[in-house]
Amino acid sequence: MSTPLAEVLDGQRAADLRKAARALLKEPLLLARGPHADAFRLVRRHASELREWFERNTGWALRVDAEAARLRKIPGTLTDSTHPAREASRAAAPFTRRRYVLLCLALAVLERGEAQVALGRLADQVVLEAADPQLAATGIAFTLDRRDERLDLAAVVRLLLRLGVLRRVAGDEEAYVNGAGDVLYDVERRVLAGLLAPRRGPSTVRAGTFEERVAELVSDTALDSDDLRFRAMRRSLTSRLLDDPVLYYDELTDAELAYLTRQRGFITARITELTGLVPEVRAEGIAMVDPDDDLTDVRMPEQGTHGHVTLLLAEHLAAATGPVTTEDLRRKVRDLAAEHGSYWAKSAKEPGAEGELVEQALHKLTALSLITRTGDKAEARPALARYAVGATVVLEAGTPRSAHARRVPRQPTRQRKAK
Repeated sequence: MSTPLAEVLDGQRAADLRKAARALLKEPLLLARGPHADAFRLVRRHASELREWFERNTGWALRVDAEAARLRKIPGTLTDSTHPAREASRAAAPFTRRRYVLLCLALAVLERGEAQVALGRLADQVVLEAADPQLAATGIAFTLDRRDERLDLAAVVRLLLRLGVLRRVAGDEEAYVNGAGDVLYDVERRVLAGLLAPRRGPSTVRAGTFEERVAELVSDTALDSDDLRFRAMRRSLTSRLLDDPVLYYDELTDAELAYLTRQRGFITARITELTGLVPEVRAEGIAMVDPDDDLTDVRMPEQGTHGHVTLLLAEHLAAATGPVTTEDLRRKVRDLAAEHGSYWAKSAKEPGAEGELVEQALHKLTALSLITRTGDKAEARPALARYAVGATVVLEAGTPRSAHARRVPRQPTRQRKAK
């Protein structure tokens, strides 16, 4: 029997709504032009439903106009520093403290500037802003006379180009870095105005330390009733399930754990209905797994030398009985190079290469909440057990496969970390 037209239309609408929600989770800033134009149109078509869902379940505001859609995501964990900004790709160098300061200064200059700006003019204004006595007192200083400083500013500009805040009219950043030319940009003021995602204006923050100021920027209104406190917990838990690879129970307060225990089925069902993410519930916590392996900025397992080294070290850490020092891991990589080096890039087998290989592997495992690092030691978290190697299996002689013993790894679930 044929499916009634109404059911077909409802199914298509639900599929489009899911695509729109996933697009926002992957790229919280979508422009009407460029590579995400189709996703933007879907989001604009379903803006009302998406706005209501995110506001109710996460507290994230969604602003959509003719030029851009901006989901003002607030991280569930404010202290997570394992997913830094990058110029344009995962392979690009992560932003340093100096680049973040330059980014803030550049945004301040652009906010007060004209509809067009030259890179040289932007640089001059950033230098003036950096001369502020309060900023200078923190040890921050920019002259942009040195090549490395100009490279940092060029990296900031390329990030703003990717976000759509700037649009290149003429010129090239490399020419500016080399002191051989300038670049002209259009400033997309409406995109610029939507970049900040706090719940309150920065000028209203009065806290002292950096951590306190960040917490105050995103804090809810006064939680003076049980209903408001429960709503805040639901939003926080839903945000962490969407944004973190794993939500561990031991990271929750007693009140949060009690609420999640009661409401786990409701919360995870709502997420699955909108996004297609599937809950994997274990004794230690919950991971919302993406069957499409799409909503992530850090993948594991991954092809290539670095991906192979990371997987082998994950196996080693999963089998360890306690913390493992960085030096032990370097020795392990040297041993692994003797066994697997024929499959690795030539540079990975050079003396001293094991330091960088270990650091990149540990950074990825930390970003996926698979390990914790304390000083020069790394220790497995429960989710890393997915990458442990199972028991040795010996096949009987005469079977179609070789009778040699083989190791059987557990099937890993690729954890998700939305941007």
